[in-house]
Formats: sequence, C-alpha cells, structure tokens
Amino acid sequence: MVIPTYMSDCGECADCKSEESNLCSKFPFKLSPWMPREETSRFSGVNGEVLYHFLSVSSFSEYTVVDAAHVAKIDPSIPPNRACLLSCGVSTGVGAAWRAAKVKVGSSVAIFGLGAIGLAVAEGARLCGASKIIGVDINPDKFEIGKKFGITDFVNSGDCGNKAVSQVIKEMTSGGADYCFECVGMPSVMQEAYACCRKGWGKTVVIGAANPGSQITLDCIDVVSSGKILTGSLFGHLKPKSDIPLLINRYKDQELNLDDFVTHEIDFEEINKAFDLLVGGRCIRCIIWIGKEEKCSSVPSAIS
Repeated sequence: MVIPTYMSDCGECADCKSEESNLCSKFPFKLSPWMPREETSRFSGVNGEVLYHFLSVSSFSEYTVVDAAHVAKIDPSIPPNRACLLSCGVSTGVGAAWRAAKVKVGSSVAIFGLGAIGLAVAEGARLCGASKIIGVDINPDKFEIGKKFGITDFVNSGDCGNKAVSQVIKEMTSGGADYCFECVGMPSVMQEAYACCRKGWGKTVVIGAANPGSQITLDCIDVVSSGKILTGSLFGHLKPKSDIPLLINRYKDQELNLDDFVTHEIDFEEINKAFDLLVGGRCIRCIIWIGKEEKCSSVPSAIS
C-alpha cells in the first residue's frame, strides 16, 4: 500500500539527503499538468484527447499513474480512510509544528485559520507538548471543534473591539506567542501573525498559499530589532517517504488523532456533494470512496 503525495522525495539529490530540507531538487514542486520526468500525460479520454494530471497525484479517478518519487510506502494495516489524510492536509499541519517550527514543550502557539490545516497544526503542537494553543478564526464554532485537537484558547478576530489581534495575543501570552502559524493564505494575516510573535525568539510559519504575486510588507527596523523569524513551509517540512510512516505509527499507537478530522464519507459518484460541503465550510475532511474497501482519496476542506 502506498500514499501518493504532491511533494517529491527522490532520495538521491542533495535536498532529499539533507536533514534541513524537504524540497527535492531533482523533481522540484511546480503546478504542472504532466508527469514530472517526461512532461507528458499518461491519461486520455474515450476519444483519444489528452487528459491532464493534477499535482502529480490525480487521485479523483479509479486509476492513476504516479511517479515513484511521489509515493510513500505505508503499513497496509492502517484503514485507507485514515491513511489518505496524510497525503496532504493533515500531514502538512502536523509537520509544520513538528518539523518546520520544532515546537518546544511548554511553549505558546497561535494559529490563524482553523480549517483542516490549522486544526492539524494544533494537533502537531499538542503532540509536541505546547501548553497554550490559541486558535484565531472568525467563526466561533471552531473553538469547540478545535478542543479535540488541543486548542486551549480562542480569539475571534472579528470581535476584538478596538484592539488588534496581535495586541490581544500579546496580552494572553505575556509578550507574544513563541510560535505563530498562518493557515489562511492572506498577506494581511501573515503580517498579523508575525506581529503576534514574541521578540527575541518568536517564529512565524506561513503555510497558507496566497495569490501568485501577492506581497507582504514588514517594517525593516522591526525585522532587524525584534529578532523574530519568518519562514514558509511546504508540506510541513516533511519528507514523505520517511516521515509519513512515522505519523502512521503514532496513529496506530493512539497518539495522533486522525479520526476527528473525518466528518463525512461518500461514494465517488457523489463527488460534487463533497465539493459543496467544502465550499460551504461544512466539513473538515470528506472522504471519497472509489470502490468501497479498496481505494480512497480525500477532498480537502476549505483553507481560506
């Protein structure tokens, strides 16, 4: 059994061999409709027309073709409707706390955006031993949901009165959160997350994908004098072939919570219903079964 991932892991290049990077240089991440080696398609329609690949995975189909660098071998005993969660969203969030930020025991964490990615960051921070995990969202219902994944406090960013969210967070954490995570994909939220970080050692990890060409603006003096770190993270800094099996083991040991991410399970024929749930924000993760008990894939919940 394997999990397909949009992140490549060739195991041969300098990045894949390094402990510092998960950005494979042999097959770098890019939005391409082709197979990564030959840049051709392996799909065709009933009339012979070319069909395109999606993010090197193309999982919304009964059969797919995936490069060996984009699959991770896993323990076949894990149910596929849990294993599929680690192909993208949940692994990204957990990895951001575990691998990218390296959250320390007893630390404080602020998470902007409590979709599936943000909730997965909370789960990762919980596993790392963070003592205060603050969820920031405009939907107050997310607090009760977030408690299942370790959220201890909640800030409604649309109901802070005359205070900026950063001021509220700083008051809650005696100067700023040790780690901040942006899971929305908006430059303004990235700037606010950076502002919430504690001076001296605070780290902000940007996970949300903003529109191409978007820019963030930071005060240069603040960057120099505050000593804070701003970094991006793709796939949570995880190396798919080695780190996904570790997460699966933690699930099997009842340490990693995957079960509460699954809010719906439907058949492949109802895939449009899954997208309606996604657009309406009514699911965390909706599992699509393609031949029950055989294969499955997951529709990601809304990030924005």
